[in-house]
Amino acid sequence: MSGGWKGSTRRQRLPSNWASEIRPAAHARNPEHICHLCGQPGGDYLDHKNPGDDHSPDNLDWAHDRVPPHCHRFKSSREGLAARPKRNRTPEEHPGLL
Repeated sequence: MSGGWKGSTRRQRLPSNWASEIRPAAHARNPEHICHLCGQPGGDYLDHKNPGDDHSPDNLDWAHDRVPPHCHRFKSSREGLAARPKRNRTPEEHPGLL
C-alpha cells in the first residue's frame, strides 16, 4: 500500500469545519456507514467520490479502508495509477525468446 499521508497536503486542504460539521453530517446521513463502492456496511473512511477538493455532501460517502474489502485503498490506487505519466517505451522481446 501507499505511504499514507507522508508528503501529502490533503489534510491542510480540508475545510476548518471538517471534523466539527462535515464528518458528523456524513455520519448522520449514513449511520451504518454503507460503503458507496461495494454496498456493504462498515465503511470506516469518509471518501471523496470524485477526486479533488469538492467537500460537498453529495461528493462524500463512506468506504472500507482499514477493514476488508479495502475498497477505498483499491480506488485510490487506481486513481493514482491513472494519474501517473505514461511511459513511452518500445516493448522489448523477452531474452528467453531470442
